[in-house]
Amino acid sequence: MPVPKPMERKQAAYSNLDERYAIQGEKYQGQQYSHIYFTRLHHMRNLLHALVPSWKPQLPVTTVLGLEEGKDCIIVGTLYKHMKLKPSILDEYAKERSAIPLVKPHNFMHPDDHLILEDESGRVTLAGAIPPAAFVTGVVVALHGKETSAGNFLVEDVLEAGLPPQTALSSAAEDKYVVFVSGLSVGSDTFNPLQFQLLIDHVTGHLGDENEQSIASNIVRVVVAGNSVHISPRFVNGQTVASKDQSRIAEPIKELDIMLTQLVASLPVDMMPGCHDPANFSLPQQPLHRCLFSGASTYNTFSSCSNPHQFELDSVQFLGTSGQNIDDLYKYSDAKDKLEFMERTLRWRHLAPTAPNSLGCYPYTDKDPFLVESCPHVYFVGNQDKYETRLLEGPEKQKVRLISIPRFSESGVAVMLNLRNLECSTLSFSTSFDA
Repeated sequence: MPVPKPMERKQAAYSNLDERYAIQGEKYQGQQYSHIYFTRLHHMRNLLHALVPSWKPQLPVTTVLGLEEGKDCIIVGTLYKHMKLKPSILDEYAKERSAIPLVKPHNFMHPDDHLILEDESGRVTLAGAIPPAAFVTGVVVALHGKETSAGNFLVEDVLEAGLPPQTALSSAAEDKYVVFVSGLSVGSDTFNPLQFQLLIDHVTGHLGDENEQSIASNIVRVVVAGNSVHISPRFVNGQTVASKDQSRIAEPIKELDIMLTQLVASLPVDMMPGCHDPANFSLPQQPLHRCLFSGASTYNTFSSCSNPHQFELDSVQFLGTSGQNIDDLYKYSDAKDKLEFMERTLRWRHLAPTAPNSLGCYPYTDKDPFLVESCPHVYFVGNQDKYETRLLEGPEKQKVRLISIPRFSESGVAVMLNLRNLECSTLSFSTSFDA
């Protein structure tokens, strides 16, 4: 019987671009969040002012303070969404003292919600052609309209910054794949070790016939997009942990490390933190400490990355998060699907517009790292309810592959992207056996 020829795994040139999300040399000295809004408004206003002449060249641009009743003009500022149902710390306090628990809705929208535009000079309530459901606090826009006798600004048209410029994609001659997986939740009730082992065996080429193994040899990287471990909430509520329970906290991390070690022995892996992982809570989440992965971190193929995570692979630009930014938009605005929320963040040129208002983030004083300055070719978001994908095309020939990655522990689905043509497919691992 002929001995099968060993297959060689393909390689791809990789560069990590997470530097902008690193909190190094930053000193927290009790600073407020106003700085991040000023920085955002300053940067976005310059962009929007450059777009106004081709949008409405005949109209003057003014400030909120310079508005004149009945006079058509353009104002640029940050939106604030006044929401009746938005949770407040006072409600939280009342809830603690109340005998009847308050119902927590999954979405805080209400028909009475309204938008306010704010710049350095003042703020004005908006009316007219700007639907509150489609916007959130923190988005910077240019508005065409006029001040009414009631002191509101009647909006006739809205200008968003639009998709940022994109570097051209060089044509690749061969298939190379990146596998995305998120929401492994090792240690939770929904985690199925066999399912994860099947994924590992497939990616490392230990499963399937020769054809499947040759496809697996074209996988050049695995990206793990957050929420990889599940630590029981009773261990993370600020109480002292009994010594007998300390080892139980570490168990899911040890199990994850054993499984990751199998992966990194075969190919490069990027590890991103999520909201349930042992990392800092506020964005940008810093890389998980390498000491958590005593086995995997001995390999140079293991990269612990930040969330958001930005990298380049064979000239294809990737940008992704573990899902917090999109989940927060889902609470405070409305869209037909998660991909539309992703689309909006690109058109607003901001990854997390609701930070710091309703999404925790570091209080930067001189920058806003979530501004999207160049358009990625692939934009992915982890820990979603289901797999969805779409190719977004911009007015200047930008093409972005949007990917919503489902939670693996619930769906058994990982996502495979071809670097050659940005086409997506799923890897589905089911371990239920029908009688």
